[in-house]
Amino acid sequence: MAHGRPSHDMDQPPLWKRLAWMAGIWAASVAVLGAVAFVIRSWLA
Repeated sequence: MAHGRPSHDMDQPPLWKRLAWMAGIWAASVAVLGAVAFVIRSWLA
């Protein structure tokens, strides 16, 4: 029963690429939140 469980190691990209995507998404969300906060602050001022 060596083939009972599928191996997903070949399907996933390398760890550094997944971490780079997560860091990029995090940075983009922080930038968007900062831009929204800036617009709200300038609108309320």
